[in-house]
Amino acid sequence: MASKDSQNQKPGSLPGFLPGATNPDQPSRTASSHPRKQARQQPDEPQPSSFLPTVSLPPGLEYLSQLDLIIIHQQVELLGMILGTETSNKYEIKNSLGQRIYFAVEESICFNRNVCSTLRACTLRITDNSGREVITVNRPLRCNSCWCPCYLQELEIQAPPGTIVGYVAQKWDPFQPKFTIQNANKEDILKIVGPCATCGCFGDVDFEVKTVDEKFIIGKISKYWSGFVNDVFTNADNFGIHVPADLDVTLKAAMIGACFLFDFMFFEHSLAGL
Repeated sequence: MASKDSQNQKPGSLPGFLPGATNPDQPSRTASSHPRKQARQQPDEPQPSSFLPTVSLPPGLEYLSQLDLIIIHQQVELLGMILGTETSNKYEIKNSLGQRIYFAVEESICFNRNVCSTLRACTLRITDNSGREVITVNRPLRCNSCWCPCYLQELEIQAPPGTIVGYVAQKWDPFQPKFTIQNANKEDILKIVGPCATCGCFGDVDFEVKTVDEKFIIGKISKYWSGFVNDVFTNADNFGIHVPADLDVTLKAAMIGACFLFDFMFFEHSLAGL
């Protein structure tokens, strides 16, 4: 006669083992023997955004991944207005709420600023609110003429400093200003096409951000009109970068550099230069 303990024992368990333990002499059931049960245990299907490649963001650029509007405000240089000389440019980079997220300062030689003017070679160092440099923009001395198709304008984007993540390169066109945003291997990723006239005397000037084949517009870079008096008597400009929020942060960093380049090429003027 079986003992009382053996009568109370659950099927599939052994004496001396915890309840629910399986017989080691019997083959264990694998997960593949219950495909339906296994399918029920899988997590929910990912959202479309989760299909994007997951890569580590450059340090300091994490905040850019949340933005679909980046505002760049150039600070007014009163000393340059009074003395009639070209001073180093300074820019505040803000979110759509007007909160400053980065600060950019131009590093250049005084001789270059006043002799080479808007063609000058310079380095723009972008720091976050803690003072840490997160982006470096290098601009060499190059030509800026539609009649000279060689050695046109180019920017090098580093994020973090010392690591090249992209370039902004001018492309020759006799009618419109055209630029390409390239990756670290100088492969074209996006194109920027500006209007035939960039004076912007009484309205905004929009540079369209397009796919490489120029069939689709994915965003724009706008130079905001700040009024006749401000445009004529100062060289302080405001820009807005409108892009998809899920665009790669290195491309957003390159577009910030493109704003600086457009400011130098098309909008860097004041009474000192008239």
